[in-house]
Amino acid sequence: MVICREKVLHQKNVQKAVENVPDLGILQGLSEIFKALSDPSRLKIVMALAAVELCVCDLAAVTGSSESAVSHQLRNLKIVRYRREGKIVFYRLDDDHVNTLIQQSLEHVQE
Repeated sequence: MVICREKVLHQKNVQKAVENVPDLGILQGLSEIFKALSDPSRLKIVMALAAVELCVCDLAAVTGSSESAVSHQLRNLKIVRYRREGKIVFYRLDDDHVNTLIQQSLEHVQE
């Protein structure tokens, strides 16, 4: 662990860093997005939904999981939307921002 040997505060740098950090509410929202993407099972679901709108049965087939496991994951994903068509509920990503984040992260990992 590195410890500052001289207690010199670089005020301009500290101020710039403080200004770059959003308030707690925004940090919590951002944390929720990264939490949703941090689990391989949830990430499979999110990536599938980035391509096409799917129901729980479809997502179970795509991910190789049970329908109940997919339903459980969907309950915790705040980045998806759903619509009902009769008795079937279809899921999709809430917006394109998450897809952009995934694509950029994928490019980074593949470099």
